[in-house]
Amino acid sequence: MPLTAEEIRARDAWFRTHWSEHVPFNNEIGLEITDWQPDLVRARLKYEPRLSAHDGVFHGGVLATALDTVGGGAVAAGHDYNLGSRFTTVTMTVQYMAVAPGEPEVIVEGTCTKRGRRLNFSRSSVLTLDGRVLAEAILTISASGERPRVGSPEGERS
Repeated sequence: MPLTAEEIRARDAWFRTHWSEHVPFNNEIGLEITDWQPDLVRARLKYEPRLSAHDGVFHGGVLATALDTVGGGAVAAGHDYNLGSRFTTVTMTVQYMAVAPGEPEVIVEGTCTKRGRRLNFSRSSVLTLDGRVLAEAILTISASGERPRVGSPEGERS
């Protein structure tokens, strides 16, 4: 039976909370989701020495994680959950354009560029506070099957 509009809104709210508070690695790096709307997710990431590759510079893997998170989030935000709720990154291509030593934080933006029945596409960028592009990614995200325990409080088993 198809989900109602209210059930879809409830799943979207659950996924926003999940992405914001319950993905352990996002929490570990301090990624903060600041905007979650259909097809667009935005986050901030504050620099900490433990996130560096070299003094004062974010590690590329940390930036790739942030790009993946917001790119996948942009697909989840506004998704028709009748098509599934298990999101998996199928491919991600990252291009690093610059380093920005001394940046206290960066903004990470993801946009869903095309939706399909199963495969969805997004683009994400890491930007300095003054708008310079540090890295970009193009992602293919699968949305199929059902994620276990969607809608349940995190940590509870159904």
